[in-house]
Amino acid sequence: MIDARNIAAIMLAAGTSRRFGTGDKLIAPLAGAPLALHAARRISGLAPGRRIAVCSDEGGLLARMLASEGFEIVANPHPERGLSQSLACGIANAARGPAAAALVCLADMPFVSTGHLQNLLARFDPVTAPVVASSNGEAATPPALFDRTLFDRLRAVEGDRGGKALLAGAALVAAAAGELADIDRPDDLPR
Repeated sequence: MIDARNIAAIMLAAGTSRRFGTGDKLIAPLAGAPLALHAARRISGLAPGRRIAVCSDEGGLLARMLASEGFEIVANPHPERGLSQSLACGIANAARGPAAAALVCLADMPFVSTGHLQNLLARFDPVTAPVVASSNGEAATPPALFDRTLFDRLRAVEGDRGGKALLAGAALVAAAAGELADIDRPDDLPR
């Protein structure tokens, strides 16, 4: 188990949203709030030592919204390079602080509960479970928690796979049905 105050929570929010169409899916409305704010508020409820949001720019609408929620904003100048580029930006920022681990979350997963995030922290152990991932019963997926000793490896990944290779040996924490759903297309938004 790790105390939330000893982690950096990193929300990846710099994707290009190609499958969503022309609009920015992260500011699309969901239950009266922009999509990304749902994930941001669940992360804030965890009360981590640091909250970091990786956005495509530092001054855009999404970055301003997340900053108002207490997130440090890190710009990813090359979101077209895939999820790994955002991950590297966030981990590099987290590595500059004292965090013992990094919790990596995706801004387009609005249904992940603070309780599930707490369960990930409860399962973590730097020796026996240095990587803890969420599971929908089929695969390891974000949100995922990574020990600080893995930061250099996370910064070195490339492409759109993020930290998937490191998730292969992760300790898994099951999530409730539907909790790990992500929003890729307008049809994915609940009515």
